[in-house]
Amino acid sequence: MTMATLFRPVGLHELALIWDAGMKAFPPRLPHQPIFYPVANINYASQIAKDWNPKDEASGFAGYVTQFAVPKAYLQNFEPRTVGASVHLEYWIPAEELAEFNASIKGLIGVEAAYFGAAFKGFVPEQFGLKGRDAVRQFVTMSSKWEYDSADFVRETSANRKAIFVNFLFWAQYDFASFGIIQKQRDDTIGRIRDAWTFNHIDVPLPGTSVTGT
Repeated sequence: MTMATLFRPVGLHELALIWDAGMKAFPPRLPHQPIFYPVANINYASQIAKDWNPKDEASGFAGYVTQFAVPKAYLQNFEPRTVGASVHLEYWIPAEELAEFNASIKGLIGVEAAYFGAAFKGFVPEQFGLKGRDAVRQFVTMSSKWEYDSADFVRETSANRKAIFVNFLFWAQYDFASFGIIQKQRDDTIGRIRDAWTFNHIDVPLPGTSVTGT
């Protein structure tokens, strides 16, 4: 089966809903959203995610570039549309056909890149050690409180995997120097998160790991 790789820029809240769907489906459109717009190339998706989403409160001041694959034979049901320059190529999926479109997705939806505005707070969990903390405070806690307790670190990674998934690329980019965390410590903590993710046998790869093919 020949596959087509598509991309879609999404905000924080939409990514959280995609996670809830096992990274296998996009959430239903709202009443004022009659069309679902996947795009044909990563440059277009990145442009939207970088230039628009981080300024948008409804997007949680974050833009994520998602990537996924559908059969080319199925995609032929929809006419590609150029909405600006030649790079601005997208497909228009009627909202009532989104469930069928989701069912055509092969494999998982991956997160390839992310961009964040100054007002980004991240996904805030409601349980366990990271409860009620914004994305910055979550990472500071993980870098200090459990620095020498691998068991607690691994348990927290498993218990709050949704928050860790959504906030991961922000942590990988953010400068925590004002919190006494130098770049090496940040990178070491990122490495520990990766190790804990693997140890917990979490089926969804962390963001930045491609999971779809052409």
